[in-house]
Amino acid sequence: MPLSKLTFASAMLLTLGMSAAYAQDDLRKQANDLFKPIPQNVAELQGHAITPEQVALGKQLFFDPRLSSSQTISCNSCHNVGRGGADNTPTSIGHAWQKGGRNSPTVFNAVFNIAQFWDGRAKDLEEQAKGPVQNPIEMHSTPKAVEQTLASMPEYVAAFGKAFPGDKNPVSFDNMARAIQAFEATLITPDSRFDLFLKGDDKALTEEEKTGLKTFIASGCTACHNGVNVGGGAYFPFGVVNKPSEKIRPKGDKGRLQVTRSANDEYVFRAAPLRNVALTAPYFHSGQVWELPEAVKIMGNVQLGKQLSDADVQTIVAFLKTLTGKQPQVVYPILPPSTDTTPRPGG
Repeated sequence: MPLSKLTFASAMLLTLGMSAAYAQDDLRKQANDLFKPIPQNVAELQGHAITPEQVALGKQLFFDPRLSSSQTISCNSCHNVGRGGADNTPTSIGHAWQKGGRNSPTVFNAVFNIAQFWDGRAKDLEEQAKGPVQNPIEMHSTPKAVEQTLASMPEYVAAFGKAFPGDKNPVSFDNMARAIQAFEATLITPDSRFDLFLKGDDKALTEEEKTGLKTFIASGCTACHNGVNVGGGAYFPFGVVNKPSEKIRPKGDKGRLQVTRSANDEYVFRAAPLRNVALTAPYFHSGQVWELPEAVKIMGNVQLGKQLSDADVQTIVAFLKTLTGKQPQVVYPILPPSTDTTPRPGG
């Protein structure tokens, strides 16, 4: 081949390579404008530093079923750290085998959400930790009963004293919630392949996954699913364009309307965070959709008014699977033993 033809071919290959690189850089810049990587740790909450003593105590409390009146249900029962921070059931089983009204959201990365619960009724994880303990369908206990239980065990009394050294009465319901919040703030999942791509690793995503990211953005999914948690940052009606079926959006559950009492909040829910979404089926607040491709199709229809093609759904799902990050490595704690004064399980 003449030298001129070789030079032309080399130039074309170089140009194509540069174009691909520029396109990749443009996609990364666009993605970084919409999302942020999960940080390696969370150092403070509500302006207060998280201490190792609070985290250690919160870890024990998170796994301790004695916070429930039956002494069989712990935080981990519904937010299992070995199963993506959720329980992979439509709705959780609580006190006396009662079923909850909504699907349990993952506790992983929950610290980055605008508020807690599907309807945002708890402003932070501290407030959220108090809810299930007192809910008659979930743990069916009371602040007084919790405090009595914890104060009956010398190891807990000592641990609360170390975690909250400035408090006159460190063994309190409020401090229980603060400690659980401190532990839950450690349940984050950094270094997903998507995060590595955001940070500059060109090989972190396959071409199909990059196509899925482009489609996710171009289709309008990022209107609700953005930020560090790829969702969880705002509230939206479920059924913006088309009404979901009553199986998926039960008529009786009207979302934030039950919190704000504003007609504008009927069927409004917090946008689901999509980090680790491949691990947390079933989907939606009703927990009635088990397959991620089906969930993507439904969201395209009811939120965007689009009938996504099978090819688009496939690439979006491929992208969503790259949001699975490094799972927390949690060693099950040894809990303080009950004493003669520890209340017995109740009905």
